[in-house]
Amino acid sequence: MAAGAAVRKAAPVLEAPPQHEQISHTKLSADDEWNLQQERIHKMHRGHESMHVEMILIFLCTLVIAQIVLVQWRQRHGRSYNLVTLLQMWVVPLYFTIKLYWWRFLSLWGMFSVITSYILFRATRRPLSGRTPRLVYKWFLLIYKLSYAFGVVGYLAIMFTMCGFNLLFKIKARDSMDFGIVSLFYGLYYGVMGRDFAEICSDYMASTIGFYSVSGMPTRSLSDNICAVCGQKIIVELDEEGLIENTYQLSCNHVFHEFCIRGWCIVGKKQTCPYCKEKVDLKRMISNPWERTHFLYGQILDWLRYLVAWQPVVIGIVQGINYSLGLE
Repeated sequence: MAAGAAVRKAAPVLEAPPQHEQISHTKLSADDEWNLQQERIHKMHRGHESMHVEMILIFLCTLVIAQIVLVQWRQRHGRSYNLVTLLQMWVVPLYFTIKLYWWRFLSLWGMFSVITSYILFRATRRPLSGRTPRLVYKWFLLIYKLSYAFGVVGYLAIMFTMCGFNLLFKIKARDSMDFGIVSLFYGLYYGVMGRDFAEICSDYMASTIGFYSVSGMPTRSLSDNICAVCGQKIIVELDEEGLIENTYQLSCNHVFHEFCIRGWCIVGKKQTCPYCKEKVDLKRMISNPWERTHFLYGQILDWLRYLVAWQPVVIGIVQGINYSLGLE
């Protein structure tokens, strides 16, 4: 019995295989977790180079075809194109905002929508109040200036971070970059929205007043002392210096309130006379070189309209094509 017990004691004890320590994601920092996620993505797509090339070709072809279709649509049916584009710009960011829980953007979007809806309601009423045109241009001019300021601040913050100046103030690169991107997005998005709504309001108000028609001749004749944009009398003469605002004369000799015609051209995106539709010389209207940057900023906003409104649609079409072809 003792010998048997000794044998049992001498028998080697089988040890369990060493367990590999699993990485706890709760102990990882945000940067390490992001790097780990990128490494997993690279491993997942390794060896799929030919499939990726095919997907890139599908994306480029769809992008070119979509661009041709949108350009033709805009040239032949500009009004419907602008309305559909504006609707998509208004709804698409709302979808992503609710999906990603961006409550700050949602609150600003809601406030902008409520005030703009009221302005649009005032601009489409008949008969049109004499104060409505100035109210409309003041609101959208405010939106335009705020969007311009946010865009500039966001761009400078991004350049500030890329040059490494954030280290001088002990600001994390991710925080300063996030601030710059968010500010730039807010400025560009609401700048595009404000210009599009201002154009719609300008068309409605001018058509209601009767001195302007989108297609055809005006329904009223314009007197020398009436502003065709707001329909109110012009009190200040051309050679006089007004206390509140001055009077401006276009190259076609039609006279307007300076605030009205600047709102018509800069905010409302109109480049023709509100009465005779002769092309306006914008360089002559804006003699201050610092103000000419507004035209460049307006062109950037018009270009970004495509990215905000139609790029998600193009990407959705590409995803549908890839899914139907079995590409991942």
